[in-house]
Amino acid sequence: MNYTRKLKEKLKEALTAVLPIIGIVLLLCFTIAPISSSILLCFLLGAVLLITGMMFFTLGAEMSMTPMGERVGTCMTRTRKLWIIILLAFLLGFIITISEPDLQVLANQVPSIPNMVLIIAVACGVGVFLVVALMRMLFCIPLPPLLIFLYAVVFILAWFVPDSFQSVAFDSGGVTTGPMTVPFIMAMGVGVASIRNDRNAADDSFGLVALCSVGPVLSVLILGMIFHPQGSDYTAPVIPEISDSVELWRLFHVGFPTYIKEIAVSLLPIVLFFAIFQIAVLKLSRKRLFKIVVGLFYTYIGLVLFLTGVNVGFMPAGNYLGQVMAQSSHSWLIVPIAMIMGYFIVRAEPAVYVLNKQVEEITDGAISERAMGMSLSLGVAISLGIAMIRVLTGISIMWFLIPGYAIALMISFFVPKIYTAIAFDSGGVASGPMTAAFLLPFAQGACMALGGDIVRDAFGVVAMVAMTPLITIQILGLVSRFGTKKKAVFPVSEVALEFDQLAEDAIIEL
Repeated sequence: MNYTRKLKEKLKEALTAVLPIIGIVLLLCFTIAPISSSILLCFLLGAVLLITGMMFFTLGAEMSMTPMGERVGTCMTRTRKLWIIILLAFLLGFIITISEPDLQVLANQVPSIPNMVLIIAVACGVGVFLVVALMRMLFCIPLPPLLIFLYAVVFILAWFVPDSFQSVAFDSGGVTTGPMTVPFIMAMGVGVASIRNDRNAADDSFGLVALCSVGPVLSVLILGMIFHPQGSDYTAPVIPEISDSVELWRLFHVGFPTYIKEIAVSLLPIVLFFAIFQIAVLKLSRKRLFKIVVGLFYTYIGLVLFLTGVNVGFMPAGNYLGQVMAQSSHSWLIVPIAMIMGYFIVRAEPAVYVLNKQVEEITDGAISERAMGMSLSLGVAISLGIAMIRVLTGISIMWFLIPGYAIALMISFFVPKIYTAIAFDSGGVASGPMTAAFLLPFAQGACMALGGDIVRDAFGVVAMVAMTPLITIQILGLVSRFGTKKKAVFPVSEVALEFDQLAEDAIIEL
């Protein structure tokens, strides 16, 4: 009964996140961007699967991935043996990244690098930087100076690689932190922080995702210096043509086995890793273990439905919509429309829900889920506008990334530490499967219609989505700090503050 109630809550959240996107696409289809009934029906069926998948995934991640991550993080650091922590952290980062469905989606769309070469390079980058992130937490190293050093190295290396690798490298950093990675890594950070007794432990529990997003960028840039691609022909998603409902179902029926197998392979290493921990160290009770197993089942079902809906229904629709809009007489409309899509689409990212919930819990409501959601939506809207300007004009992505990261890193010295860590975590989280499988094909379709270079001009959407939240979340921190200083002009006791926050009726009753 309890599970039924929770599923209803998650269904409501999924509908709230996805319905605005469906509304925008339908409005475009019936006005300025007409599409065939085949694509529209695929999109609508994909939306149903996406909503159902989000419902199961968010509940499953809450029940399984989060407690698994916390317990693994706590046990790893309690060993007190540095070499064991380093080895386990690298293996865990490598395993989870190979499991990440977002990375598979991106790898299938990159024409210049073989899929497995890109995936292994990115997985090594995440493994190394998960070690760096844990060392930072254990030795209390401040995050802003470390980020400045790492991003300085990133932008220096970027000048020595071909343009085709720059956008793909920054996109890799964004997609790596998706629905499989974020719940586990963030929870692991909380678990590691829990064994520290200092007052900065809660602040340092964030920042793991931020550092794990840098690793793939560096590894793909290094790959660009040593790897010479054989060819770079872009293959657009197949636009479906169906004549009846049976053919429509067959289209999804063919896709299901692929993702059933893919997600099983993705989840298996994490399950085995946790099983070894359970047998050797954790020894959880049957009741807790059963709850985690049920959660893993929900996570599996949710990701299968989600990825089938997104890849079979959303990707062709996104690509075709981009083509139609770019070929119209008002191609500039693609900029404001992409911004509106970006504002709403980030709410449908599964990992964003996990991040917002955890931020509210860790900060005891000081940073609300609503404030986080609004800041992320505004950031992604701006990033999509800039990304479409790039598609229309062909401006290099570095003209946006360098000043963007410079501003974000500069602000980090003026806001509370926790806002910087959350902001850099948010950048990776915001760029999930919805961005990779709908907005990236949308940009690719527009770029193809305008005759641009797909790899140089269309790729980079994920990178832009990962950058702007770094600024908007930290601006939220600046506003919060300003408000705190204003209140501090008239110092009052904590009891007086609590009394002042009570409603009038409550004061009378008291």
